[in-house]
Amino acid sequence: MIDTNFSTYVIGIAGGSGSGKTTVVNQIISKIGSRNVVVVQHDWYYKHNKNLSFEERAEVNYDHPEALETSLMTVHLKELIENRPITAPIYDFSTHLRKEETQLIKPQKVIFVDGILIFRDEDLRNLMNLKVFVDTDSDHRFIRRMERDIKERERTRDSVVDQYLKTVKPMHDLFVETSKRYADIIIPHGGKNSVAINLLTSKIQSVLSEPSN
Repeated sequence: MIDTNFSTYVIGIAGGSGSGKTTVVNQIISKIGSRNVVVVQHDWYYKHNKNLSFEERAEVNYDHPEALETSLMTVHLKELIENRPITAPIYDFSTHLRKEETQLIKPQKVIFVDGILIFRDEDLRNLMNLKVFVDTDSDHRFIRRMERDIKERERTRDSVVDQYLKTVKPMHDLFVETSKRYADIIIPHGGKNSVAINLLTSKIQSVLSEPSN
């Protein structure tokens, strides 16, 4: 665990694909405002497999921890904690490659780290002051994932179903669900759990009201 005297407060938001992690974060930000808050997504750090053909990239198991360059995310998060900006990758889900352009992320007092597998890596996990697991029924997660992937990631219905059965569900059971034990807080029902969201909001508002070191 990092020194809690640091001026930066890091909140890990984990949970299965389609569990409502982003919804939880967005609802909190809507209540506290975007000032002094930044979100860093694990999805940005999918490996850049440019040596593979598109067909080969499409067959990669993107729900396995090895599909992500978590070590780079850990380095970047340390930089933000030490009050230094980072140049984060931008991942294109339609091509399964990182884009040539990058995104400048500036350090803020509160950092949300969002991702299904962020609790699997001990080095990354130990940079978090608070670890939250968003727990949602598997049927709801599957429906949300299908809607998102078809609308935002240009996938077909058949490809989403095929991926879910081949990798998403087994990897969730193996890696995501088992990482729940690392959570400090578990939020059932995702973004619909207004009580839990209000409690988290109050905690973050308390952090933001504290003077920076």
